Amino acid sequence: MGRLDGLVALVTGGGRGIGREIALAMARDGADIAVSSRTHEELLAVTADAQGGGREAIAIEADAMTREDAQRVVAETLQRFGRLDILVNNVGGVLSGRGPQDQNPFTHDDDVFVDNLTLNLVTHYWATRAALPSMKDHAFGRVINIGSGYAKTSGGPLGYSAAKHGLIGFTRALAAQVAPFGITVNCLCPGWTNTRLIGIERMAERLGTDVPRAKALLARDNLLGRILEPEELGPMATLLAAPESAGITGQVISVDGGYRV
Repeated sequence: MGRLDGLVALVTGGGRGIGREIALAMARDGADIAVSSRTHEELLAVTADAQGGGREAIAIEADAMTREDAQRVVAETLQRFGRLDILVNNVGGVLSGRGPQDQNPFTHDDDVFVDNLTLNLVTHYWATRAALPSMKDHAFGRVINIGSGYAKTSGGPLGYSAAKHGLIGFTRALAAQVAPFGITVNCLCPGWTNTRLIGIERMAERLGTDVPRAKALLARDNLLGRILEPEELGPMATLLAAPESAGITGQVISVDGGYRV
């Protein structure tokens, strides 16, 4: 028996990296899953792994930057499974049109700033807004927003960091408003994690060094002295999704190796 038996989870940005590992961790703990992203082949690999473990799983190709697609993935999940118990708002990343100019406050492109807010904050609202009625109807829901080490500190790209800080406010405000309906809302913050989001090759180039030295520099940011792997986020996400986590809401929880403690 798994902790998530009988529950349905949707993980946005679930084709690779942290999203993939959270989706598969939830499937191993008994949840049926839906995963969404723009890359269909990656999604099929995730659903194949979940189905190999005996769970139902669907892949939904979508562009989260449009409200229609962000809400459609929820609708398709509900159509397939009849309910949605767990929403993991994982989609996110750093958008840049011209490169380093778009990370400089004196030369930042206005549209790029708005796009980063949309990708890392507004998309979470769109998907959550669509998912809440089903959760309310079943008197059970778990919303897990994936934040960042930069959700609590300075140092990140302007639009990205602003969005991630905003995500904490969104988490806390929503948690207060939906608590009477059996719905919890938490923000799970990774630190440096071995995913494409880091872009270690590009980072090494910006730092004027090689990849091993760039990785060593990042590793110094946390107490463990290493870059974490995506699968290390899975156990905490599964705990927050489980029925026994009903007493955990409105929290910002880090799985980051002690990032900048």
